Amino acid sequence: MSKYGRDELEWDELVEAGTAFLVERARLDQPTTTYTELNTTLVERTGLRGFDFSQPGDRAAVGHLLGLIVERDHPQSRLMLSALVRYQGENDAGSGFYLLARQLGLLSKGASADERTAFWIGQINGLKRLHSGAAAG
Repeated sequence: MSKYGRDELEWDELVEAGTAFLVERARLDQPTTTYTELNTTLVERTGLRGFDFSQPGDRAAVGHLLGLIVERDHPQSRLMLSALVRYQGENDAGSGFYLLARQLGLLSKGASADERTAFWIGQINGLKRLHSGAAAG
């Protein structure tokens, strides 16, 4: 079944490459990345066409991809790898991150801006701990 003009095999490849990239990022001192860097890395690693952020459908498709990554990783890690992806020039996760966190029962619907920020930072710090060399040893 095709979604956003990509078949299931493409989504699987994008999820694998995206997960590997985000785990690599989690090991860095400054682990966050941008949608642009994620997109560039996916193109380089998979050879698949990139997402065109000027197109609403492609912006939605990247959100779908990040949701798939979290869906596959969260049951084991109990964290949201998508926390590492932020808008270029911004220091926060996108609205889709918080929506997914609410859907997963990790964040209350009425969470304040401070509560959302604390949750996001907690996710980043948890990912750093989980994927650091010390945690892997």
